[in-house]
Amino acid sequence: MKRIEKKTFLFILLCISIFSSVSAQINTNRVLTIGKNAFYFEDYILSIQYFNQVIKSKPYLAEPYLYRAMAKLNLDDYKGAENDLTLCLQRNPFLIHAYLYRGIARQYTGNLESAIKDYDKGLEFRPEDKQMLINKGIAYVQNKNYDSALVTLDLLIKYQPKFVQAYLTRGSIYSEKGDTLKALADFNKSIELDKYFAPSYGQRAMLLYQMGKYKDASTDFTEAIRLEPKQIGYYINRGLVRYYMNDLRGAMTDYDAVMILDANNTIARFNRGLLREQVGDVYRAIEDFDLVIKNEPDNFMAIYNRAILNNEARNYRNAVTDLDLVLEEYPYFVPGYYFRSEIKRALRDAKGADTDYWYAYDLEQKLRKEKEKGKIITGKAILDAPDKDAKPEDDKGKKTREKSDKDIEKFNRLVVYDREDEIKSSYKNEIRGRVQDRQVKVDLQPQFVITYYEKTEDIDRTAARYDKTISDFNTRMVLKMQLKATNNEAALTDLQAEYHFKSIDEYSLIIDRNPNDVDAYFGRALDFMVLQDLSEAIDDYNKVIALNPDFSLAYFNRAVVRYKLMEIEDINDNRSQTIDPINKRSHNYELIMQDYATVIQHIPDFVYAWFNRGNLLGLQKDYKAAISDYNEAIERNPEFAEAFYNRGLTRLSIGETQKGIADLSRAGELGMADAYSIIKKMTAD
Repeated sequence: MKRIEKKTFLFILLCISIFSSVSAQINTNRVLTIGKNAFYFEDYILSIQYFNQVIKSKPYLAEPYLYRAMAKLNLDDYKGAENDLTLCLQRNPFLIHAYLYRGIARQYTGNLESAIKDYDKGLEFRPEDKQMLINKGIAYVQNKNYDSALVTLDLLIKYQPKFVQAYLTRGSIYSEKGDTLKALADFNKSIELDKYFAPSYGQRAMLLYQMGKYKDASTDFTEAIRLEPKQIGYYINRGLVRYYMNDLRGAMTDYDAVMILDANNTIARFNRGLLREQVGDVYRAIEDFDLVIKNEPDNFMAIYNRAILNNEARNYRNAVTDLDLVLEEYPYFVPGYYFRSEIKRALRDAKGADTDYWYAYDLEQKLRKEKEKGKIITGKAILDAPDKDAKPEDDKGKKTREKSDKDIEKFNRLVVYDREDEIKSSYKNEIRGRVQDRQVKVDLQPQFVITYYEKTEDIDRTAARYDKTISDFNTRMVLKMQLKATNNEAALTDLQAEYHFKSIDEYSLIIDRNPNDVDAYFGRALDFMVLQDLSEAIDDYNKVIALNPDFSLAYFNRAVVRYKLMEIEDINDNRSQTIDPINKRSHNYELIMQDYATVIQHIPDFVYAWFNRGNLLGLQKDYKAAISDYNEAIERNPEFAEAFYNRGLTRLSIGETQKGIADLSRAGELGMADAYSIIKKMTAD
């Protein structure tokens, strides 16, 4: 996630000067609203700039500190978030969410006791809050206070008996305590509650693996992969299980699958290198270790294995170079000196070979005496007492090691994730919580908008999104940038935001000189839109339409922006627990529908209007009408993947299963990989 950099600070100063030049007294309510808009649509850096303005103007308000902290949390600026939340609570100690988010910030920075105090304070106001309860339980786990963690999770399950993550978390705690029966019962319960939740199978599989039930563990990992085929950890762990089952071919297949998903994954590369070494595939094993070392130059396990392989390939000088690095790091690793002696002899360096041999011999005698004195010997040091780096007595028969285990004598063991890292990985999303407090996410692909920026996608669908209307408009070159249709908008960088602030000023000067310049209003509307100043964007789209009633792109984007505002109003109503008058929502809905109808009337082949209107109809549960609009979009563009995807989901919702699966299959063919996960879920059992 992009972090706030020095240039952002300069941009803050620039924004301050811009706002100051416009007005000595900003409208804080309006600027706060724009900041919330930017935050809601994940423009975190931009949202911070707006909250800064409110704080500068009215530093006694609590709310802008709360929202700025939430933005910083999403940017992984945990200390900055904690500071803002403390300032927020100094101004209003009754903001419950502030205790939750400060607890999150403190938990991420390891300040666990303070995090627990924050959750306790928040629970005084809302004792059944599942996010604070699960975070508190996880904080106890991180602090190794398992009994208190269990008490907290028991309470959470009492309040939320169908909360799957609560059972998974409690199961992990039981696993940490060594109570495998209770852990297994909780993992079974989580699967009973939701048989399509992949992490339940993944965590149960790890427990079964640790219990030595490899066949059952493999079955669970296979199910987890079926449900989440892009989750790399499941492949790596299933590879380990298959290795224990002596299924080297299966393990190799799993590591190959990881390489397709993430060619730079060092654990899978290391493990595959070891397997290739075992089957005599020397040169390809070297390739794997080369990449591991490139990404992790201090991975001495990989360097030592590469030395072995270089020796087998008769690349003796490379082998010596690798051993030099290893022995510099592990000066008490006796086998390394004997090995280097052999290689030097192969290079006809008799003197060097003898030097290494006798040095190893003398060192071996010395270390034997130290062991007799009760000392602990590692490759790096001679220790007076048992140390965390010491090799456990019951470790000799194991075929694996944790990644954090740097004992060089375990160089030929497959790597598993550290149990601590597994816990962090499992808990990470839960600790963060629903920072944006959004509504339940709709599975439909989101609406399209005509804008400048979009996120990079795995598959380029630019050709399938070609539209003559947008192309003709771009050909006129009346704007400073080219427009495109996207439903995957990108958050602005600080430099992009700076550019659009300046652009607003430039368009404003043009409009002052010529109040009837339609293109200037449209350009300024786009600037306001990407800066999330949605009300101002609508005002400018209104002026465009008033001056040119045939400007179809203005109708389209006005509908999009109106829908964004409606989304935000719904969230605000939910937060304040007020009921938005039905006629207000109906009015907004009618305005949006009228705009799409106008676009379709002007440009019947503009597929994005059909698509967006289909989405709106679907959200209103008018599924037949939604399918009709998706039909129109697909008829005009047979490669419109998102329309197939949404039509498929809509058909599934009304029981047209076969047609829905066929649509999702077509969406998958056109590059939407998520469609396949849904197909697998629908065809389960």
